[in-house]
Amino acid sequence: MSRIGRNPITIPAGVTVEVADDVVTVKGPNGTMHRTLPDGITLSQEGDVLTVARASEETSQKSLHGLTRTLVSNMVVGVTTGWTKELEIIGVGFRAATSNPAVLDLALGFSHPVKFDAPEGVTFEVPTPT
Repeated sequence: MSRIGRNPITIPAGVTVEVADDVVTVKGPNGTMHRTLPDGITLSQEGDVLTVARASEETSQKSLHGLTRTLVSNMVVGVTTGWTKELEIIGVGFRAATSNPAVLDLALGFSHPVKFDAPEGVTFEVPTPT
């Protein structure tokens, strides 16, 4: 059995998980996510615990078992707390600033500043310039 796939997924309060026709839907305070389950992979829910199971011991099924468990677990995290990425800029003359939460202004050694627009649903926060 897959070492990752056999771990149960704990569903926190405020999150609902529905499985219908090989589509798993996770709803939480930060939104809703959908994913189609691969053939031979099933989800079962008992209380606030989800478990992932596979139909056979084929190599492809084993790899999909762990992958599916990780993807569903990441969906649960995404709809509850969301994701953050922290970057540290180190170097002389390297700076970052935000004029608004949707635009990141970077000075990275080029002759001009680099402006990076945030994709939908992403915000930037710059506590210090470096």
